[in-house]
Amino acid sequence: MAFVMLYRLFFFLLLLKLVAGQDKESIILGSHLLASDEPSSWKSSFGDFAFGFRYLEDQELFLLAIWFNKIPDRTIVWYANGDNPVPKGSKVELTADGQLSLTDPRQQVIWETRPGSTGVAYAAMLDTGNFVLAFNESDYAWESFKNPTDTMLPTQALDIGEKLSSGQMAGNFLKGRFQLRMLPEGNLVLNTMSVPSEYAYEPYYVSNTEDSGNSFNSGFRLIIHCDIKPQNILLDDSLTAKISDFGLAKLLLSDQTRTNTAIRGTRGYIAPEWFKNIPITAKADVYSYGVILLEIICCRKNVEQGMEDEDEFVLTDWAYDCYRHRELHKLLKSDKEARNDRKRVEKLVMVAIWCIQEDPCLRPTMKKVIQMLEGVIDVSVPPCPFPLSSVC
Repeated sequence: MAFVMLYRLFFFLLLLKLVAGQDKESIILGSHLLASDEPSSWKSSFGDFAFGFRYLEDQELFLLAIWFNKIPDRTIVWYANGDNPVPKGSKVELTADGQLSLTDPRQQVIWETRPGSTGVAYAAMLDTGNFVLAFNESDYAWESFKNPTDTMLPTQALDIGEKLSSGQMAGNFLKGRFQLRMLPEGNLVLNTMSVPSEYAYEPYYVSNTEDSGNSFNSGFRLIIHCDIKPQNILLDDSLTAKISDFGLAKLLLSDQTRTNTAIRGTRGYIAPEWFKNIPITAKADVYSYGVILLEIICCRKNVEQGMEDEDEFVLTDWAYDCYRHRELHKLLKSDKEARNDRKRVEKLVMVAIWCIQEDPCLRPTMKKVIQMLEGVIDVSVPPCPFPLSSVC
């Protein structure tokens, strides 16, 4: 049955989280926070992380920081001014020109991001723990993940030239004697250093990930699969889905979110942007997943020749047409189980329509797709996925 196969492929969603972007609560230009007795903060969309001022009781000063917001200890994972905590009345502001600026009560600048480019539209505290100054959904002028302090979080990469530094002691955010560095040749090195000169002593751990013949192979990479289709999804003995065949996959540097490349993929599953000579992002894989989701629901391929009704030739077009006219029963054919659960069918079709939006910016991240399928968030009414076609 289609529904049984759908849930067998649920873990496929989890694997596709490697291509996920992040949901966000936008912080508009001109917004600010004050260091006060009851300081406010900017929280991520699900409240897992918060950005703002943390009071240091032993110093009676404030630290501009990011912390876990849902655990009792509220552990700090990033900070801006560890060497110069600020007094009550200090302010952090997202300025009109898109900089994040920390000033003390006398308006002296203590710390600022200096993103180095104009056009920042908003800031956001993401549910990964990354605080970003963003041009748009996928392009960032500055992000805390690229300016690590003493902690690495899941999905965060330590890029070439970046480092982690220990604190001097618990509750003290001055740089300590230990540092973890990603060297230019691609080696990850752990060493002690002299304080305060920061002279690095000989390392006592080296990752040996250097490739002297090809610097591109040093360090770590991200990936867009580029050919998500049923033939490339395998089930093991426990019916857990595994993505296979990375022959067309595109490797990205860890600071990349998009790439320009020739058309890759399989007819029927290729996202529209491949044909528009624009950069490709992880949303291309989201589109392919949406097509597969419709195939699972309808028990047929996306493109089938020889259909009696030519309107049914392309499943993505036909599915939206049936959804728009409230005729989803036409998609289900003889699947009695699905016919008896129309509400769930409608929800799944709506999720799929969101995934196959022609505009990649309108497609949800895979994280959000999972949340919609799990019922964590509601599925809103999707727009026509092909706004320039006759289908709409």
